[in-house]
Amino acid sequence: MTPRQRVINALNRKPVDRVPVDFGGTVLTGAHASVIAKLRQALGLDKPDARVKVFEPAQMLGEVAEDLRDKLRVDVVSMPLRMNIFGFENAGWKPWTTFDGTDVLVAGQFNTTPDAQGNIVQYPQGDRSVAPSMKMPKGGFYFDAIIRQKPIDEGKLNPRDNLEEFTMVSDEDLRFWEKNSNGLYNNTDLAITMGLPGTAFGDIFLVPSPFLKDPKGIRDLEEWYISTVSRRDYILEVFDKQADIAVKNIEMIYQAVGDRIQMVFICGTDLAAQDTLFCGPQTYRELYMPFHARVNNWIHRHTGWKTMKHCCGACRPLIDGFIEAGFDVLNPVQCSAKGMEPQGLVEDFSDRIVFWGGGVDTQRTLPFGTPEEVFQQVQERTEIFNRKNGFVFTAIHNIQCNTPVENVIAMFKALGRSL
Repeated sequence: MTPRQRVINALNRKPVDRVPVDFGGTVLTGAHASVIAKLRQALGLDKPDARVKVFEPAQMLGEVAEDLRDKLRVDVVSMPLRMNIFGFENAGWKPWTTFDGTDVLVAGQFNTTPDAQGNIVQYPQGDRSVAPSMKMPKGGFYFDAIIRQKPIDEGKLNPRDNLEEFTMVSDEDLRFWEKNSNGLYNNTDLAITMGLPGTAFGDIFLVPSPFLKDPKGIRDLEEWYISTVSRRDYILEVFDKQADIAVKNIEMIYQAVGDRIQMVFICGTDLAAQDTLFCGPQTYRELYMPFHARVNNWIHRHTGWKTMKHCCGACRPLIDGFIEAGFDVLNPVQCSAKGMEPQGLVEDFSDRIVFWGGGVDTQRTLPFGTPEEVFQQVQERTEIFNRKNGFVFTAIHNIQCNTPVENVIAMFKALGRSL
């Protein structure tokens, strides 16, 4: 099988010649730039002074370039991001150094300054004339949102304020997606994934809008969660109008990329913690499902794409709802969370949804285990999840900074790579 056919078979829960592997195919399945840099050096792809591109700067994700994909025999590639989480273009690359001493390349408008405590602050759209929108704590590895919530006047609260970021895609974006989908489809035999804009309903990573210079509405994380109960009608109105815009955008995007795309990432809203839920199954059906279903139904009626729902944590009680809403794929499959044991998930759900993740624990085993422990867990998980077909291997979320490169190599060796 070609990698693309292998992934297509897995997405349709059909037999494959080997388990397909994703590494860097989405913003949820890659690795910190420092990990990518060390891995490239360990595999002889780079000299010590080489720099890895940071394509998603909030999570500081490093680019999995073509030579690394080839070396690791990866089956998936992601549509590049033209704009990043800070609202500026991934272009004009320049050198930058992380707190841990990794020399990387960042986009030209990646304009940071240190604050009085030694933290590094980042600006929306790279504009230092406005208040910063994200902060990397001193000695840290990632950027956290800076809450810029204005005082809330209930009488003036307007759902339109929380819709500012949901706009129609530009002709420039459409040309970018058309060009890159053609290039990836014709010049590789990999499965192609794409993150769709504006389909993440209530994703707390996006609620503070680090890409907006002056966000209005409900932008505080705690206030947003409270509002899903205390201002339910407000949230429903935001989601309803957001879904209308999203479907119109998806129609134009499909005209640009067609069925060259195999899987689209719809929504990264986390609804569960390690051992409990943020919302129960009934709340999911009332608050989120109608809008997930609206997006999924359009996609399934008009395209050949499969759709992914990302939800960390103990989300097992919600999986039936995800399936009912039309999602084809679940990620990251956090097996260490309550009720997320691999065998039970396979027995109860694998005939109805594809598991894209769960391959190795990125909280404990991969960063803190031995290479032998990593190797064993990868083999065990792969055997269990692929028992009934419908599995794409990747780690449970992105591989974190300071993960030993020996363990990352052990992960790929367990998948049959000779490194």
